[in-house]
Amino acid sequence: MAEEVKLFGVWGSPFSRRVEIALKIKGVEYEYIEEDLANKSPLLLKYNPVHKKVPVLVHNGKPIAESVVIIEYIDETWKHNPILPQDPYERALTRFWAKFIDEKCLPALWNSTWSKGKDREAAIEEASQHLNTLENELKDKKFFGGEEIGLVDIVASFVGFWFGALQEVSGLELLTEEKVPKLCKWSYEVVNQSVIKENLPSRDKLIAYFSARFADASK
Repeated sequence: MAEEVKLFGVWGSPFSRRVEIALKIKGVEYEYIEEDLANKSPLLLKYNPVHKKVPVLVHNGKPIAESVVIIEYIDETWKHNPILPQDPYERALTRFWAKFIDEKCLPALWNSTWSKGKDREAAIEEASQHLNTLENELKDKKFFGGEEIGLVDIVASFVGFWFGALQEVSGLELLTEEKVPKLCKWSYEVVNQSVIKENLPSRDKLIAYFSARFADASK
């Protein structure tokens, strides 16, 4: 019996792109369904009634929501090319850093770009601290997962790709070789890994999208 795998996502979403990267690492065939978040489909609302957001993976009719939860499910369902370490302690550390990125780094990086006035100053300071924390965690490793891309690298792809585009549009200079050289080197390495590079949105399209949002926000 053929497995049915569907992914509901949005082209520019770092969260749905994460899941695509995980599926590609595993070599899993899937059907991609592009959602319009301004006009959510009945299927998306049916499969994710709690958050009503992308990504949602539907495997043989069973829906799973939340990108990191989905990636762990993918890793446990298709055992080859592991994304999380096998050692329980290493797995726990991996989950810790993935959570740190989602709960601390992403909001601060986002707010450093879009906030105004004193809120922006505070967000820039917080974002800078979090980038330094990641810099220190990388140590002398090529990737957060060591020599191979792992969960933390996939989750941190927002830092390596999306935030780079946001910096360009906003004029911020937080992720620079002067401030965080290891993280900049990691960003280049991770974004140029074929399994990630092939599953990222068009940078030009992303920059055009952010530029339009900046223009609207400044009116």
